[in-house]
Amino acid sequence: MEVGRLPISASLRGKLITAGYTTFASLSSLSHSDLARDLKIPESEALEILKAASLDCGLDKPDKSNVIVNGAQTAWEMLHEEQSFPRITTSSSDLDNILGGGINCKEVTEIGGLPGIGKTQMGIQLAVNVQIPVDLGGLGGKAVYVDTEGSFMVERALQIAKASIVEMSNYTELLKKKNRVCQVDIQPTDILDNIFYFRICTYTEQIALINYLDKFILEHKDVKIVIVDSVTFHFRQDFEDLGLRTRLLGGMALKLMNLAKKYNLAVVIFNQATTKYVEGSFQLSLALGDSWSHCCTNRVILHWNGDERNAYLDKSPSLRSASAPFSVTSEGIRNSASNHKRIKLMLKLCL
Repeated sequence: MEVGRLPISASLRGKLITAGYTTFASLSSLSHSDLARDLKIPESEALEILKAASLDCGLDKPDKSNVIVNGAQTAWEMLHEEQSFPRITTSSSDLDNILGGGINCKEVTEIGGLPGIGKTQMGIQLAVNVQIPVDLGGLGGKAVYVDTEGSFMVERALQIAKASIVEMSNYTELLKKKNRVCQVDIQPTDILDNIFYFRICTYTEQIALINYLDKFILEHKDVKIVIVDSVTFHFRQDFEDLGLRTRLLGGMALKLMNLAKKYNLAVVIFNQATTKYVEGSFQLSLALGDSWSHCCTNRVILHWNGDERNAYLDKSPSLRSASAPFSVTSEGIRNSASNHKRIKLMLKLCL
């Protein structure tokens, strides 16, 4: 059963899904005050939601015969849920297109590439973009950023946050011209305040943190993305027992997959790249070996094509492999230079 069928406004349905309440069962034990706090809505609206859910599926009359087995869904419900949940934009429409609209929730996406290609820039961009309000097509969530290399730059995060607010303001102006009321009331410092940063210095700390995230996210239900930058760093140094490394990495990947599904959030793992000798030539390959490549739902490889950055969708259960150029600008991740200029011109014409 889906909250998407509740006879309430689309805005309230969007807030329910964004907060992780996707089934009627997830609402069954909630008080209206708790729901109001989680969704940041008046208690009267929360009461209206619970009443609608109660009438729709009889939450006030639980069927005790269904207590033993809980949580079954039809394939149709799963498809509808996936289509109704917004994705996290990368701020490059070309890159979003090959990803089916952006980074998907409930999945683990691996992004790898050589140093300087823009992995950390993309991580910071996603930590900012997950906070785009629901009314503007975003998730209105918060981010957990796990930094194993010390590459996170708070000054850069502030710069990208300021640029994001400008873009959101421009978009609201466009909506006003179409008689749609929407207001952006976010400050750059608010965006920084919604990024939970963890600095990790050893692989044991990394494993301990991944195990702790379940409790942390349970206490911070508005977390909608977990970023690990990078998963590789501490597992490529001083690790002679490769069998142990494989088991530790597999356990960590399983934990992250469970987090993504349990809390309806996106997990983005950054990986380093290396070269592999294949059939007489050296080819770009991501670190940690072939066994690790099966631990993620999606895999994106960032690489140079001459002087231009490119993203290649190497693995996806539902999308075909494809490439897209992108740029790292002072504003953050954007389309390649030529496409970015064209889109900015079109936006000015619309305004």
